[in-house]
Amino acid sequence: MIKKIIFCFVAVLSLVATSCGQQQGTALKKGNKLADVPAVADYIAGKGLDKYTVATFAGGCFWCTEASFERIEGVKEVISGYSGGEISNPPYRLVASGGTKHAEAIQIYYDEKVVSFETLLKVFYVAHDGTQVNRQGPDRGPQYRSEIFYHNEAQKTASENYIKELNNSGKYSRPIATLVNGYKEFWVAEAYHQDYYPSHQDNPYIANVSKPKVEKVEKTFQKILKPEYKRGS
Repeated sequence: MIKKIIFCFVAVLSLVATSCGQQQGTALKKGNKLADVPAVADYIAGKGLDKYTVATFAGGCFWCTEASFERIEGVKEVISGYSGGEISNPPYRLVASGGTKHAEAIQIYYDEKVVSFETLLKVFYVAHDGTQVNRQGPDRGPQYRSEIFYHNEAQKTASENYIKELNNSGKYSRPIATLVNGYKEFWVAEAYHQDYYPSHQDNPYIANVSKPKVEKVEKTFQKILKPEYKRGS
C-alpha cells in the first residue's frame, strides 16, 4: 500500500514537472529574452502567406497543436501565438498568468484547394481533447482552453455543426467544451516558441505530452500527411 502511494506521488510530481508552462518558464530562465510579440499581419508581411486561407484554433499548449497541423498536406504555415485576449502585444509571462484572457493559439495558413476547413476541424479534435474546460492534460488555466476563432460565417457554421456532430456521436462521456467566437487579432508568440517541437525532442514535456498527441494525428490522418511524415518515408 505504501509503495503504491509513493508511486502515485512520484507520478503526480512527474506530471507537474512536464507541464507546458513549467517548461516554457525554464526556457526563459535559460537566457531567452522576451522578444516583441507582433501582430500577425506585421509578422507575415512579405512572406507570401496572404494568398492562403486562414484558420485560428486554441487547443492547449501550442507546441503540440503547431506540430500536429504542420504535418497535414495543404497546410503551408502554422504560427504559434495568442488570441482572444484584452491587451495588445501580450508577452508569454502575462498570458501564462491568465490575466490577459488570451489563449495559446495557432494561426494556420492553408491551401483550401488541397485541404478543407472541415478537415482541419477533424484534425483539431484529434490533436486535443475538446471536452476539457480551461485545461489540456497537465496544463491548467484559461490560457489552455479549447476555442475556435472563426474568420467568416462559413467557418462559424462548420464549427458549430461539427461540434453538434461530435456531441451526438456518443464518442465522448462529456460534452464538447470548445468556445466558438469571432476572430479579432492574433499576436505572434516569442521566437523560441516557433517550431519548438522538432528541435526539442529531448524536452520532457515534448516527449511525454506533445509526442503522443502528434503521433495520434499521424496515425489517424496517414492519407493526408505531407510525404515526409508518411510512414516508411
